[in-house]
Amino acid sequence: MSIGIAKQQKLDKEQGAKRSNKWPAVRKKFLAENPACAVCGATNGKREVHHIHPFHLHPELELDPTNFITLCENKKDGVNCHLLFGHFGNFKSVNVNVVEDSKIWNKKIKERP
Repeated sequence: MSIGIAKQQKLDKEQGAKRSNKWPAVRKKFLAENPACAVCGATNGKREVHHIHPFHLHPELELDPTNFITLCENKKDGVNCHLLFGHFGNFKSVNVNVVEDSKIWNKKIKERP
C-alpha cells in the first residue's frame, strides 16, 4: 500500500521535517537517470525515490543522490518493493541495508527458474 506523496509530506512535517522546494526537480531527475526499481527491475508504473537514510532523521541528505534508491510500488508479482524492501512492510520502519538487500533480491529474481 502506497501512502502517497501528500501523506508522506504530512508524516515528514509531523516528524519535524520540511521538504526543500528543490525536491520535486531532484526527484524527477533521479527517476529519469535511474528508472528501474532496484529490486524487481520495473521501469513502468509507480516508482518512488526512496531515501536510504530517512529524510526526517537526516534532512541534510534530502537532495543527495547518493542517498537515493529507486523502488517501485507496482505490486509486481504481488510485491510492493518500496514498502517491503524500503520499510519492512511498515512505513514507520527503515531498512538501512536497502541497497544491499535490493542487489541480492534483484539477482534472485533475475536468476529464478
